[in-house]
Formats: sequence, structure tokens, C-alpha cells
Amino acid sequence: MLKTSLALAAALTFAASSSAALAQDGAAGAATEEAAADTRVYTPVDFNLEEDRENILLLDLSNGERVAIRLKPDWAPNHVERVKTLTRQGFYDGIIFHRVIDGFMAQTGDPTGTGTGGSELPDIAEEFNPMPHLRGTVSMARSASPDSANSQFFIVFYPRFNLDDNYTNFGRVISNMAGVDAIQRGEPPANPTRILQASIAADNKPVPAMPTAPTADADISIDDLNAPLGN
Repeated sequence: MLKTSLALAAALTFAASSSAALAQDGAAGAATEEAAADTRVYTPVDFNLEEDRENILLLDLSNGERVAIRLKPDWAPNHVERVKTLTRQGFYDGIIFHRVIDGFMAQTGDPTGTGTGGSELPDIAEEFNPMPHLRGTVSMARSASPDSANSQFFIVFYPRFNLDDNYTNFGRVISNMAGVDAIQRGEPPANPTRILQASIAADNKPVPAMPTAPTADADISIDDLNAPLGN
């Protein structure tokens, strides 16, 4: 009886060990498959405005500034493609920066200006990556679901490493970060900064004309009010 019990215990121990080993091997295999499936490379940001102009996003802002952003399709190909598609459709033209938090980031890309809107295109699956959220990082906004990015994006004022691997980092400001710093703060701002025109550098769109400031009405006298019609 004792030998039978010992044999049974040994068999159960072996089975448990085998199951644990199989589970561990399965988890390792899944991780390996996931790593093998991710073929992305993470090249450095190129700050040369004359190179690869197909992947430079230009934002002409209502504060008179033109900001250049290097798009990184090797980091997040689907997100870069979405932003380029919407840009060439004119989607971003006229949209405000609706959520601008000092010391954190400036967010735009919502045609409703409320933070709840997006484009008519379907949401994009996340493309989280290990690239850090540094000053000037451009990353895609989303709701609670990782796969809910659509059209909204934000530009980081100061490093925010807690966003790494939680939001899709797809680009970096490569020219005129001071123009981003000049964006009006608020949620939403009282006098929000707008994107007058978003364009891809390769398309060579000229800087749009700045809207003229309203002029004060000329003073009207009593004589003007009493003058006969037609005079």
C-alpha cells in the first residue's frame, strides 16, 4: 500500500512538473512568435528637412508658425499612413488644438473640437513601440481601448516616459518646436490655435495666407445717421 501511494505521488508530481513545463514552453513560444512577427526597425530621427520629404508633415498654424514633423513609418506604419491620408484629404485644415496642458502636451485632430470626434475612417490597431516620448514626440491619441486611435494626435512638450508602450509614437518635431510651445493652453483654450493647413513636404504646398485681424469700425457721427439715404 505504501509503495502504491509513493508511486502515485511520484506520478502526480511528474504530471504537475510536465504541465508547468508545457505551460512555460507555451508562453515562451507565444512570446517568440510575437517577437518574430514584429519586423519593425527603429531608425533614428532624421532632422534634415531636405531628405525623405514624403515623410515630413508640415503644420501651418494660426499663430504664424510652420512646424515640421518627421513621420516614422518604420516605427508605426499604419499610423503614419493614416495621418498622411487624412492630411492629403485636407482633413486637418482648420482644426483646433482642443486640449493643451502646460508642461505636458498639445492635442489636435478632432473636427468637433471636443476631443470625442474623429474621421470617417475605421480605428487603427495599436502599434506600440519602445521609442521614448521625448520633447517633440508626436503620438496618437486614443480612448481606453488600445485599438481606438483614429485621427487625433498630440505633441509632447516635455518627456513623458509613462506613455511609452501605451501610446503609438509615430514621429518627432524636427523644426520649430518653439512654434509648438506658442500654442494656446486650455481644455479647450479660450482662443485656440488652429491648423490652417497640414501638408506633406513632398507636395510642396505654399504657406497659406494668415487671416487678417478684424479692423475697428469707423466712428459714426450724428450727421452720418441723419444723412439722407443714398448720400
